[in-house]
Amino acid sequence: MERVTILPAAEWRERERAHAARADALTAGHRARTARRETHPIEDFLFTYYAYSPSLLRRWHPGTGVELADATGGPGGTEPRAGWRWYAPGATAGSLTVDAAAMRREKAPLLTAVERILRSTVSRPGSFGCFGLHEWAMVYRQRAHRHPVPLRLGQGATDEVVDAHDLRCTHIDAFRFFTPEATPRNRFAPTRESQPELEQPGCLHANMDVYKWAVKLGPLVPGELLLDAFELARDIRYLDMQASPYDMEPWGGEPVRIETADGKAEYVRRQRGFAERANELRRQVLAAAFGARTPTGAQVTSAASEGAQATSAA
Repeated sequence: MERVTILPAAEWRERERAHAARADALTAGHRARTARRETHPIEDFLFTYYAYSPSLLRRWHPGTGVELADATGGPGGTEPRAGWRWYAPGATAGSLTVDAAAMRREKAPLLTAVERILRSTVSRPGSFGCFGLHEWAMVYRQRAHRHPVPLRLGQGATDEVVDAHDLRCTHIDAFRFFTPEATPRNRFAPTRESQPELEQPGCLHANMDVYKWAVKLGPLVPGELLLDAFELARDIRYLDMQASPYDMEPWGGEPVRIETADGKAEYVRRQRGFAERANELRRQVLAAAFGARTPTGAQVTSAASEGAQATSAA
């Protein structure tokens, strides 16, 4: 029988208030730019590519196995949570709880797919030899680019960087934006079907996607954990674009010059840190939504020869 925690109204309402304030702080810049009809090529990705609104981030959930005392608003009450999907009355009069069983029944295929992705990714070694070249492959030998931002090295020199490196992108949602000339140069040919087999914790985009999976799991994931995943995605996005061929300095993107040995070393150092953070969040999401932890340890450590490329490759 699942152990249930009862949260007094004062406690859960304070957590809800703190969550909304934290979400508002995280989305303030995007909301202000939207009002001014301005864009930010680094930060707005989290709202355009993932297409989850700031209001979604504000909605706090306690996660499974928790009863929120005095949450229905009483007879004729107007507590909004009482009308939210996937909530049901708790064992205590006037309480609400996440109806995890109903969600698992009705969303079984989705939940199974998300769990498979999370477990397979956290269980395998990370690969750290891509050096963020996926963004370079998206502009390779093309004059029209996804972002209206100048290339830091110009088109010709950017193409030369791609020509001098081995492309090894494992993530379908990066690979699918490769230019036609770059696609056959990649070591892998990721597809949606092969995603669970190729996803690995060294990949920046796979680690940003922890946020996406947390959103898809909805009220099964505590609100604080959802915001942790969002913050990770935001931090990763900065490295993703700092290491890109674009000139991101006007938006706070000091270049990580992966075309140099020093830049590669910096990229791999930060990439490893994000892999550790992402795997810890994966374990927490799995525990929250599916009730089991995955092994901890050295899952993000790749072969020594691959890590050595960070300082030896030029």
